[in-house]
Formats: sequence, structure tokens, C-alpha cells
Amino acid sequence: MRKICVFTGTRADYGLLQPLMREISQTPDLELLVIASGSHLSPEFGNTYLEIEKDGFRIDAKVDIELNSDTSKGIAKSAGLGLIKYSEILSRLQPDLMVLLGDRYEAFAMAAAATLCKIPIAHLHGGELSCGAIDEAFRHAITKMSHLHFTSTETYRKRVIQLGEAPERVFNVGALGVENITSLPLLDRDSLEKAINSHFGEAVLLVTFHPVTLEDNTAGKQFQELLLALEGFPQYKIIFTKANADMDGRVINKMIDTFVAQHPDRSCSFTSMGQLRYLSTVQQAAAVVGNSSSGIIEAPSLKVPTINIGDRQKGRIKAPSVIDCQPTKTAIAEALELAMSPSFQETTRKVCNPYEKTGTTAAILQTLTKYDLTNILKKEFYDLPTDTPALPVDR
Repeated sequence: MRKICVFTGTRADYGLLQPLMREISQTPDLELLVIASGSHLSPEFGNTYLEIEKDGFRIDAKVDIELNSDTSKGIAKSAGLGLIKYSEILSRLQPDLMVLLGDRYEAFAMAAAATLCKIPIAHLHGGELSCGAIDEAFRHAITKMSHLHFTSTETYRKRVIQLGEAPERVFNVGALGVENITSLPLLDRDSLEKAINSHFGEAVLLVTFHPVTLEDNTAGKQFQELLLALEGFPQYKIIFTKANADMDGRVINKMIDTFVAQHPDRSCSFTSMGQLRYLSTVQQAAAVVGNSSSGIIEAPSLKVPTINIGDRQKGRIKAPSVIDCQPTKTAIAEALELAMSPSFQETTRKVCNPYEKTGTTAAILQTLTKYDLTNILKKEFYDLPTDTPALPVDR
């Protein structure tokens, strides 16, 4: 039995990993181990470890890294606690392979712990860019500590190789989140309204906004500009999903609470919707608004326009249904008007999602099951041929 340990630190990465975890647990030659940490264990962020258990998974370790502060010092302390505690858990569980997704500080701390414990890492969503977030550095650092790589596009596969990873260990499999859209039986409008206890009215906007963590103290100002823009569209119901445990994330969440209290008839908010309700809401929305990666990766496959605000997602490959705009009231309002125009709606209906690829979970599972882990830690830096052009930063 090959022991595959899946680490999840937030509601977002769990929603993507859940179908893969299910397949691992049902594969005869594999044993699934689950480590839940980060905001999963915080009452403030919804105690979302309960969703993992509700889905029928046994959590082998719950690791509290004390998310008591959203300052840079507080986040650094949480990452440090994670490194200490994760190493203890890995020494106990002794997995054969660690699965990590994305670019957050919790995953970075786990990658460092696994590296020091000499446990090989399989990394999902490497090679991507999010130039406005401190997670950009974490993502590439995790890539360098990892041994198997599953990227969401061919461009990102090439970037991982550009970072010095051997091509035979880098696989373009597409995005798990996009495959989830086709595999989950999404709720229709009536069922969704009952599930979230809210009526959409004429149309709904789904708003998710996170701090741009490479900027200093801009979260409140930028989110205020978004709220001012939304005031100009009273015909739309607004559903907010709250920010993650990031620097200044609490600033945004408090502003959401205030807005909903002032506009109870046309707005509501959720700490965590879960993957089914979230994707169902995307499908029913007139537009996805904010700076979440879900607006870039998943929304195009549901033929829903995205208003991508500011620099948090700068550098990501984007479908034509994504409208980039500056974090100002005027720019956001103009982008909303464009998104609702008949011509742009037609564009959105015809869009091809660059992150969509068939058989994503199956491809990852096959590699996790079959790849020879003997001496996998003994790898060299892969040098590109000298005439290979570097990939551009902003695409």
C-alpha cells in the first residue's frame, strides 16, 4: 500500500482536492492520509474541517497554527508554528508521498517540513503567476521542493521546467476545479436558493475579493471602491464570499458585514459555501466580481463573465470572458456595464477555457499510483537548452 498524504489548509484548496481524495481513497493500492490545518480549524473562518468529515473522510491530523492575527508578523508566526507541528505529524504518519496544491503560506510550511523529513512532494498548480500576491514566491518555492508536478496548462508546464524541473516529472493535466464543474451535479436556481436561504431576484453578482498581499494597506481602500461601484447597480442581488486568512483579510470581512447589515434585502455573505453551492452560484450569476482565481479558472467553463479587479491575479492566462480593470469605482462600474452588454455575453457563451482538459483526476491518480518513487529525492537541476526563450511574465 502506497500512503498518499493530502494536505489542505483552506476551504478553497479542499474544494479542488475533494474528488482526487475520493479517488485515492477508493484505489486498492493506495491509502489516503489527510492533514487539515490553517483556516479549517478556525471558528472565525467556519470550522470547515467539519465539511471534510461530513464528506466521509477521516482526518488523520488536525494541526492548529493559531490564526489569531492577519498582520505580516502574525502570518509569519503561523507559518513557523506550521513548520514545527507539521514535521511532528509527518514523523508519525510516515507517508510515501505528500500532495500539495497551490501557493499559500500553509502549503509552503508543509513543503518545507516534508523536504526536511525527506518525503517526496507532488505539487498541483505550479508554474502559474499571481504577481500581486506574496503567494507568488511561495508557489515557485514549493515547485523547487517538489518532485512530481501537475500543471493546469502547457504554458505553466514549460515554466516549471524553466525553473529547473525535469520534463519527465512535469505533467499538463488541466485544472481540477474545471473538471469538478463537469463531474458535480450543480444545483438549479430553485434548489440553490433553498440551499443558501436567499432569493436571487432579477440577477445576482457573486463577489469574492482578497487582499493584494504585495501591496501595503490597500485592502480597505480597494474594497471600498468595489462597494461604491456596486451601489450603482441596485438591480442586482449581491452574494459575498469572505476573504481567506490573509494579511488584512479581516478588514475586508468587516466591511462585508457592514454592507450586508446596511443592505439586507439585496445582499448576503458566506464564510464558506462549499464547492457544490459555490460552483452552483457561479453558474447562476450574471457575473463573478473580485480577484479570486475561481473567476479566472472555473467561471469561463460555466460561460459566466468575470470582472477581475486589480493586480492580485496579474500574470495568469485568461479566457476572453475575463475583464481586467483597475480597483476604482469608475473602472469597476465600466467593467460591469461591459460584462452585461449583449456583445460581451455572446463572447462569453462561445469562450474556450484554457484550463479545461479531460481526464484531469484520472491522470493525476495514475501517476500517484504508478510513478516509481525509488530514489526520487536524488534529482538534479534541469538546465534548458541555451537557445530556449524565456516565458513572458504577463500573459
